Amino acid sequence: MKKVIIIGSGLGGLATALRLSNRGYDVKIIEKYSTPGGRLNTMEKEGFKFDLGPSFMSMSYEFDELFSDGGVKNPLLLKPLEPIYQVFFENRQEPYKIYKNLAELQKEFESVEPELMQKIQKYLGRAREFYNDTNDKVIKTNFNNKLEYLLKLTGVPFKHIPYLFKSMWKELDKNFQSDEVKIIFSLVAFFLGSTPFQTPSIYSILNYTELENDGYWAVEGGMYKITEEIVNILKSRNVEFVFDSEIVQLNYEGEDVTGAIDSRGNVHQADIFISNSDAASFRGKILGREKFSESRLDKLHWTLSPFTIYLGVKGKINNLIHHNYFLGSNFKEYADTIFTSSVSPQKPYYYVNMSSATDKTCAPEGCENLFILCPVPDLRYKPDWRDKDELAAQIINDLSSRIGVDLEANTLTKTVLTPIDWQQKFNLYKGSGLGLAHDLNQVGAFRPQNFDEKFKNLFYVGASTTPGTGLPMVVIGSKLVTERIENEFTRL
Repeated sequence: MKKVIIIGSGLGGLATALRLSNRGYDVKIIEKYSTPGGRLNTMEKEGFKFDLGPSFMSMSYEFDELFSDGGVKNPLLLKPLEPIYQVFFENRQEPYKIYKNLAELQKEFESVEPELMQKIQKYLGRAREFYNDTNDKVIKTNFNNKLEYLLKLTGVPFKHIPYLFKSMWKELDKNFQSDEVKIIFSLVAFFLGSTPFQTPSIYSILNYTELENDGYWAVEGGMYKITEEIVNILKSRNVEFVFDSEIVQLNYEGEDVTGAIDSRGNVHQADIFISNSDAASFRGKILGREKFSESRLDKLHWTLSPFTIYLGVKGKINNLIHHNYFLGSNFKEYADTIFTSSVSPQKPYYYVNMSSATDKTCAPEGCENLFILCPVPDLRYKPDWRDKDELAAQIINDLSSRIGVDLEANTLTKTVLTPIDWQQKFNLYKGSGLGLAHDLNQVGAFRPQNFDEKFKNLFYVGASTTPGTGLPMVVIGSKLVTERIENEFTRL
C-alpha cells in the first residue's frame, strides 16, 4: 500500500485524500492550523457561528462527482438561493435583487435596462458556448508542458479567441447600456480576486454558472459542513491527521522526496507527497527555487487580500439576505486603485454574508451573524495594518446607515482579521486571499503545475495550481492530481 502525505488540509487536500483513500492509498494529512479546512473554516463565539472564508457553493455537481469518486453518497444538504444575492448602490435606497429566474431579473431592471431578457440571453448564450467548448478540453485536463497546452487550445473554436484579449468590462459594455447592470454582472471578477477591467472576458462563464448553469447554494449547517463531512469520512478510513504542525523542509534523494520535516524536527516519511500549501510560494519557501523566490513572486499578479469582520448582532435584520454587496459611486476609480494603494480605502466597497437568513442554527434566537469582507491590497502594497480598527469602524458605520440598524450598539461579539492574520493562519502569500490571479499568462500550463519540476513523487493541489481558484476549481484540481498520481504509481 502506497503511503501518501498531504501537506495542508484545505479543500484541495481533503478532496484529494477522499479520492486517494477510496483507491486504497494510506493517507496522512499534516496541517499547520489547529483545525482542518484551510480557508474553508469556521469560527464560533458566544453562540454565533461564522464561515471564516468561502460563504456559498456554486457548480454543486462538482461536489457530487467528488463524493461519488470518493466512494460515498454526497452527505451535504443544499438549499438553492433565490434571489442569489442583492446589491446596494450608494445613491439608491432599495437594493437590486439578482434572480436566477430571468423573468424576475428583467422586472428588477426594467427602469434602467430595457429588453434585458433578450440581452442577457445573448450574453449568457455566448458564455454557455465557451463553457461547453472548454470545460472538458481545457479546465478538466492535465498538461505536461506549455506546448501541449497551446496545442490543446487550438481545438477550441476560433470564435472564442477574441474574448481572450478583451476585458470582462468591455464585453459587458458591448451588451448592456446601464452602469448598474454592467457593474453587478462584473462583480464575479472579484471572486477571482481581480477586477473586471483586468479580468479576460472569457470569465463571463462565471455569470453563466450563477445565472443559468447551477446558481448559488447554501449548505445546511454552514460551509464548514463540507470540511466536517469529508473529515468524518476520512477518519472512518483511518486517515491520520496531525494538527498544529508546519512543514518547514523536505528531505530528498535524487529525484525522490523521502520525508517532510515539521517545525518540531519530526520527519514524516511516505512514498508520495502532495502540497496543499500555495503551489508557488511552497516552491520558493520550502524548496528554495530561484524561479519562485520572493522577488520573483512579488512580480506576479496576486489576488486581493481579505479584510474581514465577524459580528454577532442582537436583533433581526430584515433587509439583508444571505449574500449582499454594498457599492459606492466611483466603481472604475475604486477598481483602478484597490490593488496597489498603500492606504485603506476611504469609501470601502464590501460584501456582507448573513447566513442566519437561511440557517437559524448560525445565531442565537433573535440575533443575526454578519460576515463582512472588504477586498484590500495585499501586503506588498499595504504591510501596515495599525489602522484596522478605524477601517472596521468605518465599514460598520456605513453598513449601519445603509440598512437602518445601529450595529455598534447591538454588537454582542466582534472579530477583525487583517491580511496579516490571513497570511499567518493559512500561509497565504502576502495575505493574498485566493492565490495567483487568472491573467492569461497565469492560467493553464502557465500556472504553477500540479506536478513538481524536479521530484517525481511531489505533487500540488489548491488555488495557485491548475485549474485555478474557487471551491469548484479546487475540487476539479483534486481530480486532476489524483489522475496524475494514478498514472505515475501503482498502489501496491
